Amino acid sequence: MKEDIRPTTAVVPCPVVLLSVAGIPRSNIITLSWVANVCSDPPTVAVGIRPNRFSHALVKNAGDFVLNIPSRDLFDATVFCGTKSGRDHDKFAECNLTEGKASKVASPLIEECPINIECKTSQVVSLGAHDLFIAEVVAVHVDDGVMDESGKFTPSKMELFTYLPLSGQYRLLGERITK
Repeated sequence: MKEDIRPTTAVVPCPVVLLSVAGIPRSNIITLSWVANVCSDPPTVAVGIRPNRFSHALVKNAGDFVLNIPSRDLFDATVFCGTKSGRDHDKFAECNLTEGKASKVASPLIEECPINIECKTSQVVSLGAHDLFIAEVVAVHVDDGVMDESGKFTPSKMELFTYLPLSGQYRLLGERITK
């Protein structure tokens, strides 16, 4: 038997990213889970941001951003960046995160994150509570510490975590189930 619940964001699990963006008077970071790969050629992502969020105007004005994939050791910073506003907080300074120079976009990357995905916004679509920023991936950086000897990405080396909107919980990704 199944129980009907109200329509909600029920796709689980959701990725957790730290979106960094250039801005005045300072760059900002926002934690997002409304993020998806939407095309492989050209590589394209989409992120949903509420218009009332401080980062919304920054992303719109910058025309680019960086998706930074945090590992478990950045969990506290991830929660802070998702619960505090950049209007009132310098998140890079308060979370002891390093602004790195991106190679293709003006927005900074977060040095402490093992994966950084540089993106250039191509379209903004108003959906209701969120605007959808569609962006082309123009560069990807992966720390060599999460690669194996042959240069393949090894997820177990970075302890990725995810968000479950139905419960409001973060969870570590588990064991591999395929060969």
